[in-house]
Amino acid sequence: MPTNTYKIFNKDCVGLSGVAPQSIDALVTDPPYGIGFQAHEWDKSLPNKQIWSDCLRVMKPGAFGLVFSAVRLMHRLMVDLEDNGFIIKDVLFWVYLNGMPKSRNVGLNIDKKLGVDSKIVGKYTYMQGYKKGGADSYTNPQQKNKYKPSSSLGKKYDGAGLGIKPAYEPIILIQKPLEKGLNVAENVIKHGTGALNLEETRIPFEDGEGEVGHNPHPKGRVAANIIRTETMDDGYDKFFTVPKVRQHADDYNIHPTLKPVSLMQHLVKLLTFEQQTVLDPFAGSGSTGVAALNLQRNFTGFELSPDYAKIAQKRLKAVQLP
Repeated sequence: MPTNTYKIFNKDCVGLSGVAPQSIDALVTDPPYGIGFQAHEWDKSLPNKQIWSDCLRVMKPGAFGLVFSAVRLMHRLMVDLEDNGFIIKDVLFWVYLNGMPKSRNVGLNIDKKLGVDSKIVGKYTYMQGYKKGGADSYTNPQQKNKYKPSSSLGKKYDGAGLGIKPAYEPIILIQKPLEKGLNVAENVIKHGTGALNLEETRIPFEDGEGEVGHNPHPKGRVAANIIRTETMDDGYDKFFTVPKVRQHADDYNIHPTLKPVSLMQHLVKLLTFEQQTVLDPFAGSGSTGVAALNLQRNFTGFELSPDYAKIAQKRLKAVQLP
């Protein structure tokens, strides 16, 4: 089996310096969402639009990409991608049930505004999975007071909030246009890009499950654009199932938005074939690269943070160890 190659550039991805034009077979990346995640400086705005122009330049004609986003600014990111030459093909939804609600008890806010002391009604254990400094909060959870509103107006709005529990992340499926004058088959023959790897990403039938559909395939169903963390028992459709991850899953990986390697493998496999090259301009701790190497793909990544770049190098090197 040939050894696949990887490169991690510890520098700004603007310009994609060191990557040759039309050398990349697929883009899989988890960029800043622009929502100010946990007050991180790097997430205060959407990526520089030039990055998408650079990606288009280094990708082969017909190459696909998957770009993670957030609901609030997905539309802005899609416009940026489209304005820089990409075709919007679909939006995949990574669905999970352990999202962190971003809200507050408005009843307690009303007490505070009215100058009324809210009532302490007990204690609760606070566990922050993405705490700065690593996963220490898992071994040292905090005990915090539990409050209930005291004012009459506060009691009326007790439990009222500002948002519902997030349970999915959108992943934008994009494509660089085919080479002018070529159809799909001609583009694949010339560049090796332009088609999704549907055969290798089929969802197998469960044990004892009868084949479904008018023309069932022995490998199972075509992967859906919904990726769930738990099996959906609806009698027909089954979706690719993958859980979220927390920092304590890896004792040296402190990246705050770590993605499961199993999820990234599914995405990499969907867009590419063996020996092709995957680009991630926001490589973080290297999950896309680990997925690529596990699947006998090559990988090129950019990561501005020296700490995360070192983690990525360590993880990628471990994949290639005998």
